[in-house]
Amino acid sequence: MLIKKAKSYGFCFGVKRAVEIAENSKNAVTLGPLIHNPLEIERLSKNYNVKYVNSTDEVDEKIKRVIVRTHGIPKNKYNELLNKNVEVIDATCPFVKKPQEIVEKMSKEGYDIVIFGDKNHPEIQGVMSYSVHERVYVVLDVNELKDIHLRDKIATVAQTTRKISDYLEIANYLISNYKEVRVFNTICNATFENQDAVRELSREADVMIIVGGKNSSNTKQLFNIAKENSDAHLVESEDEIKKEWFEGKELCGVSAGASTPEWLVEKIISRIKDLT
Repeated sequence: MLIKKAKSYGFCFGVKRAVEIAENSKNAVTLGPLIHNPLEIERLSKNYNVKYVNSTDEVDEKIKRVIVRTHGIPKNKYNELLNKNVEVIDATCPFVKKPQEIVEKMSKEGYDIVIFGDKNHPEIQGVMSYSVHERVYVVLDVNELKDIHLRDKIATVAQTTRKISDYLEIANYLISNYKEVRVFNTICNATFENQDAVRELSREADVMIIVGGKNSSNTKQLFNIAKENSDAHLVESEDEIKKEWFEGKELCGVSAGASTPEWLVEKIISRIKDLT
């Protein structure tokens, strides 16, 4: 079995930066998981005593240092932390801060806000909170827009890990149906590169293994792209790898989500080699 890695995969700039911040901030907590990879979260807890809490209510007098997760948090939660007697270290990815700033600015200028993304994702919940009004709409496809009454001034941003082709459908619909539309491309370059690399490799490979947290949006996107062209499997750890996936296959492609550390990718590859 030949194993080939995608040309671009794994830790993006924002995740690498957040992990380094956590490693240099021992005995801290993060508000929500720092990144969407449970094994890396476990490593940070074990080796650096960086744990996470789910609510600002859990930040009590025993906690001296709080790290804001790479996906960002709602503005009101950030302000709550600032009002507590703790050191706040902001590990929000700069590419996530960009749509936060755009939504705040454009909403102040009277634009309705359309966000392309998953309303349940922490990144989007944070971005939404920066609007100064309630005319904020989160959609995943064009059909959802048809049921919304929008005014003539619209600004749109996208979740940083979404597919550009899907965002273009949203933008084209808005431009075709409304007088003034401001379109901001907030999809991260690392997302483009990882998705293009998976698309290219999956056309060549007999089977694709995508490594990453199953709660990770960008990892799911990579998996969906891979299975368009190849037999594909999404795994969080080497224990999930099954021998039968590789029977009769000659080339295995491997890629990983933006929250997936290199040490985990190498564990997966070693496991594949052991089984084949």
